[in-house]
Amino acid sequence: MTETELRLLLAESKQKCHRAIFDKFCNYVYAIVINVLRNSGSREDIEDCVSDIFLKVYKRLDKDTDFSGDIKGFIGTVSRNTAIDAYRRLSLQNIRSVSLDDDDEKEFGTDERLVENTERKELAGIIMNKIKELGEPDSTIIIQQYYYNRTAKEISQSVSMTATAVQKRSSRAKLKLKALLAEAGIGKEGLI
Repeated sequence: MTETELRLLLAESKQKCHRAIFDKFCNYVYAIVINVLRNSGSREDIEDCVSDIFLKVYKRLDKDTDFSGDIKGFIGTVSRNTAIDAYRRLSLQNIRSVSLDDDDEKEFGTDERLVENTERKELAGIIMNKIKELGEPDSTIIIQQYYYNRTAKEISQSVSMTATAVQKRSSRAKLKLKALLAEAGIGKEGLI
């Protein structure tokens, strides 16, 4: 669907246009949000951020039906700015929520636990970087499949492929990812 078609759809029906915008730009928005929040936010935080982004986009397009700018550029800017705001809010929240009461000190204070958490975060960062190295649409397919538990059929709609093609790409991407992780020294003990 082109931007011209989206504009015509907006003039015809706001609800249909909202759905079309979501379908067309969902993966684009998720990729931006995941890139910003991957080390600081939970799945729920990412989902909330994506919802906020689409709500802002819908409000702007509903208010300005003669929107003449680049829709993808506009959505990208809103996504980036909203994700950065969420990152700042989550970072402040995490700083404020750390308290060292007597009970918490026992749980938080062990060196083993700190090392384990640090290693887990480093591993997650390495894995996400290797997933990005797969390139598109493979990285989107893997993220949607394993981080958001989406089916091949659901993913196929967002990447404009058949479900069978998504399954094949996923299978090949997993093999490629396994090789990339092995090169990085992450084998059976670390992940695979």
